[in-house]
Amino acid sequence: MEEKKLDINSIIGFVLIFGLIMLMLYQNQPTPEEIAAEKAKQEQVNTQDKEPLSQAQEQVSAATTALNLKDSVAVANYKSNLGAFGFTTPSNKTTKLENDLVYLEISNKGGQIIEARMKQFYTYDSVPIYLVKDGNASFALHFSTSDNRVLNTKDLYFEPFLSKNGENQILSMRAKVANDKYLEYRYEIKPNDYLVDFTIRSQGLNGILNQSKPVQLEWKLKGIRHNKSITYENRYTRLTYSHNDGDIDKLSDSSDDEETEAKVKWLSFRQHFFSSILAKSTNFESAELASVNLVKEENKTDGYTKAYSAIIPLKIQGGELLENLNWYYGPTDAAVLSKYEDLGLEDSIPFGWGIFGWINRYIFTPFYTFLSSTFSSFLSPSLAYGIAIIVMTILVRLAMSPVTYKSYLSQAKMKVLKPEIAELAEKYKDNAMKRQQETMKLNSKAGVNPMSGCIPAFIQMPIFYALFMFFPTSFALRQKSFLWADDLSSYDAIAQLPFTIPFYGDHISLFPILASIAIFFYMMMTTGQNMPQQPGMPNMKFIMYLMPFFMLVFFNNYASGLSLYYFISNLITIGIMLVIKNFIIDNDKIHAQIQENKLKPKKENKFQKKMREMMEQAEAQKSSGKK
Repeated sequence: MEEKKLDINSIIGFVLIFGLIMLMLYQNQPTPEEIAAEKAKQEQVNTQDKEPLSQAQEQVSAATTALNLKDSVAVANYKSNLGAFGFTTPSNKTTKLENDLVYLEISNKGGQIIEARMKQFYTYDSVPIYLVKDGNASFALHFSTSDNRVLNTKDLYFEPFLSKNGENQILSMRAKVANDKYLEYRYEIKPNDYLVDFTIRSQGLNGILNQSKPVQLEWKLKGIRHNKSITYENRYTRLTYSHNDGDIDKLSDSSDDEETEAKVKWLSFRQHFFSSILAKSTNFESAELASVNLVKEENKTDGYTKAYSAIIPLKIQGGELLENLNWYYGPTDAAVLSKYEDLGLEDSIPFGWGIFGWINRYIFTPFYTFLSSTFSSFLSPSLAYGIAIIVMTILVRLAMSPVTYKSYLSQAKMKVLKPEIAELAEKYKDNAMKRQQETMKLNSKAGVNPMSGCIPAFIQMPIFYALFMFFPTSFALRQKSFLWADDLSSYDAIAQLPFTIPFYGDHISLFPILASIAIFFYMMMTTGQNMPQQPGMPNMKFIMYLMPFFMLVFFNNYASGLSLYYFISNLITIGIMLVIKNFIIDNDKIHAQIQENKLKPKKENKFQKKMREMMEQAEAQKSSGKK
């Protein structure tokens, strides 16, 4: 029983790591005022296409909505309301653009994309992945004409012209004023490419467009649900944008948010593993961005996660409009987005912030890609990706083993000094200041730093947080199975509950249970079962049970790959700990080394000297006060 000593540094490490997770979960919770305003904002989202319009816009929109193309009088009235832009004959037809990766459907009305479908990816229930469908998105230009008409391109009819440039398909959508005068949306799609070149330009409209009023580009989209858990998917659904020549910012992932930014290069309406991105090779001068959270609670019926909107002013130069842009409808995958380095689209992936994101982006993502591709070449898909996680876990733990060794070495030194520290505690039991001072002297002479055991916990925090972001957002893990888990990027439910437990969910995941058990046994080995409660210290037995409980509850809805990693990691840590304790660390040698250190003259650094002097002064003042 004597070997089961208090590992307070390990406890501190676990508390710090889990405290970080809890902070992430709760820091963006809505305030009561935000909850009270949610209903009003929800109504605003539901009526997002019904913003106040001028009288002229209302007339045009009403005429367009109710337009019966077979009624010649209605068509004539519609054209009259549009003025010069009534030249194009109304038609409700659509044009298709597609390659092996993406299918796009563009409507004559508005000239906009009304359907964007991934051709190689499906939802958890085998439905094709749609980013645009059933009116969840709109793209339009608001502009004024020289005869004081205020028009919206979603009310205009465009005439399609389909052609080819080599293997590229080109679709020109033209809202005409005359055969040689028009506003054009030009789409060019390449083979095996998610990026679509998109040009907005006018021809011959000098004198027709009102140059005194800016053209406003308005893009709106409601994220379509793709995952079995809408709250889990919504966690990683976010509006991200690049501005000010490389700065990356995001709107809130859990509450309503809005921002106005300058020099915007691209903006991404991310839907977890898939993104709709509008980019410009230079910069938009500014953009008004907004995100509204549509998810209130976990359910199986809601179809949308967030409502995004962007309003971007465009300049008319020389009486004409010209904007060279790009659309991206595709996976939020580093392997794909890294191909568009000139636009910097890879920065839209949520790798994490600071050093955590750096580790995730440049170490874990390429390392796991290498491992998974290697194992998938000779293992079945149901094993390769899980085995890759296990191998990565082993290598990470081995790389961290020197740090683990130093931690256990520090614990062993403290164990050797414990009898002497106990003697000091008894000798100066009535003088806490003196007791602390003598203890510090003892540690200094013996060459022991009581805080050195905390260092491994701090070193491992960036690793853990990077992995915390890696597993739920790595496209390489999406819908990859392992053992009973059918998707390593989502939870591994082995049973459905007939009710929902707050914070836990309506299912039972197995990997978090295994990880919790591993943590429990590790803490049993390090904290012991009969540790006395020390004054001023937390109850170690309570913490020993609390940490596995945190793992069990909060990881139940997280990526099963993360729980698998943590389960294997703790098993390896237990193994390394046993090897170090039983075969590497020699307590007799440590004791001899400490005694040798005591005999050596100890040189104090400035900090140690200052601390000693302060404590001696405090002790002297205390003694003089008693006299």
